[in-house]
Amino acid sequence: MNFIVAMDGSEPAERALDHALTILKPLDAQVTVVHSVEPHVLVEGGDEPVSGVAGTGDRIFAESLEDAEVRAEEVLEAAATRATDAGVEAATELLYGDPVESIPEYAKGVDADGIFVGHRGLDERYEGLVGSVAKELVERASCPVTVVR
Repeated sequence: MNFIVAMDGSEPAERALDHALTILKPLDAQVTVVHSVEPHVLVEGGDEPVSGVAGTGDRIFAESLEDAEVRAEEVLEAAATRATDAGVEAATELLYGDPVESIPEYAKGVDADGIFVGHRGLDERYEGLVGSVAKELVERASCPVTVVR
């Protein structure tokens, strides 16, 4: 059996990993920890939200792909170590693009038996505007998705 845990470095993703490890260890299942690299657009400084292009000034910048990859590798390495320490065989996979597209596509390609994902990720404000990754994975994945609070 092969399962996927989607990690983004958030506390809910950590809980999803813990839950998956608890369930998968007795099954002697394998887990692949995935992280989808999508560089963040960051807002720095100021107390007021950015309300348009004129108000952005020097406050908005995009994370480089290299920085996003380094951040992702750190998340994956920490998760794989936790899985191994818990006695579950773990692999990692660095994906690229929007996680609501890349994770279901990867799961289908490896014929995954299920996906574990945290209920909320790193940016709840963004999720409120466009919907949560967990919700979209439930809608798009071709295998069962377990959403962990």
